[in-house]
Amino acid sequence: MRKQVGIIAGLWRHPVKSMLGEQVAELDITERGAVGDRAYALREIATGKIVSGKKFGRMFEFRSAYEQPPTRGHLTPVAIRLPDGKTIHAEDREASEIISAALGRAVKLERCENIVRERAGIDPHTVFADVPVEKVIPGMTAETMPPDFGLSPGTFFDSAPMHVIASGTLRHLAKLTGGSIFDPRRFRPTIFVDSGISDDRFVEDEWEGGTLAIGSTLKVVKMRAALRCVMTTHPQDDLPRDYAVLRTAAQHHRANVGVFAQIGAPGIVRLGDLVFVGE
Repeated sequence: MRKQVGIIAGLWRHPVKSMLGEQVAELDITERGAVGDRAYALREIATGKIVSGKKFGRMFEFRSAYEQPPTRGHLTPVAIRLPDGKTIHAEDREASEIISAALGRAVKLERCENIVRERAGIDPHTVFADVPVEKVIPGMTAETMPPDFGLSPGTFFDSAPMHVIASGTLRHLAKLTGGSIFDPRRFRPTIFVDSGISDDRFVEDEWEGGTLAIGSTLKVVKMRAALRCVMTTHPQDDLPRDYAVLRTAAQHHRANVGVFAQIGAPGIVRLGDLVFVGE
């Protein structure tokens, strides 16, 4: 039995991992995620690890966007806006050198092709902002936590190709603390669901283990709680740095906000599409 739980109120794609991305009106989603999402990433030359905003907060000073919508089997040019406002393209011969100079770290821009199992670097002392590691992951401390983590096999995704978050959850978090802006951009979802006026619970808890049916064919499956990190606290555009965002999630929901998921059936989704729980 299907139950409507909301409508699509936001769609995002991030062409380069950990940079700011682009808000779009439509996404073509395959079993590997939204077409063009996390198609590129930076590799830190010194460590060989994939660069993550979990370790390098300055990644949010860069923005990546496609000049034309990518299609299956064909990625269109990706424009990268640098911290100084200048724009380069991912395909430029000197792109890696220019980004390295702007980031202050030697990196190489790579496309997601023929990769198997990559690892991304973190700083265990700051990965959860000012929340102690043991408060988020019982039995582990900053001293015992590894300095990197495995990415989803064959991709540049942290945990899964799909991330969904509900508006009711963000309103609930906002009620639990004063002054913080729980904007969906802080959480970098693929799909943001307007779940109605409810603001008294973590909405996605009711979805775990079920199926989201969106648009005419898309099925989102294997949903599980999304563990948040320091990236939710970084400043971006008009949003200030705010450690209270993660602190509140840690205190009230074990730092889980939204769900990570897999794709059970591909499909094209658009703003305004209805979202159902159930087949």
